[in-house]
Amino acid sequence: MIGIAVSRETRVEELQEALRGVADFPDEEFSAIVRDLGFACDCCGRCCTSEYNGHVFLLDADAVQIRMLDPAALVPAPDFDFCDQNGRFYVAGFALRTNPDGSCIFLTGGRCRIYPGRPAICRVYPYMLHREPDERGSVDWRQISGLNEHGCYHTEIDDAECRRIVRETKEYETAFIRQEIAFLELVGTHFAGHGLRHVRRTYDLQMQRLRRGGEVEVCVFSAGSFEPVRVTAADYPFLRSAPGKPPGHRERSDRDML
Repeated sequence: MIGIAVSRETRVEELQEALRGVADFPDEEFSAIVRDLGFACDCCGRCCTSEYNGHVFLLDADAVQIRMLDPAALVPAPDFDFCDQNGRFYVAGFALRTNPDGSCIFLTGGRCRIYPGRPAICRVYPYMLHREPDERGSVDWRQISGLNEHGCYHTEIDDAECRRIVRETKEYETAFIRQEIAFLELVGTHFAGHGLRHVRRTYDLQMQRLRRGGEVEVCVFSAGSFEPVRVTAADYPFLRSAPGKPPGHRERSDRDML
């Protein structure tokens, strides 16, 4: 098993490269892709369910807003990154809680109850800008999620709207990566300062405990520090419906460092 210091430092380097990649990706090329796709939301609500998205990962700023609206709507993002020898998990941020059927807690009657103040990832969805493997394993830039699975395509989008989409998507991706880097840097400092280490065996045992209904502690990266939160399987409906299934993410497999 790769030690935490090596994997953390390597991952930080990868994220810094990704940060440069997002900044350097030509706006004109991205705008052309947006224009050619011509995506338009048809209010189907599918993107607000676990059938199409693992969960809604929140940037720090969005978590603050959601906490003011409804503190109970926050839950530690389910793809825990590390587990120390004492059985505490660590994760890079909060996610939106889901209903038992896997739909977003704010989805009512097929409509979002907080639409004007929805999180950044919901505002830019289905657009994205990061590198990940396709079904053949070829790694390249992806600019849209769930292609042809929901919404309408080939609608007309004017230049100003294309530029807005590009700007907001790149801003989101940049903020996401910076939050990941800050989380990893704090993990390194915290572990070194408290004599902690990541133990895969303990991780696996604690996940078994969680799936069986036990309570575990998750240290959530929030506003530059760790916020301890106690959770059970009741906080993650997918654990109850598929006990053998590992936690998911907002379809970003590149965060799995374990």
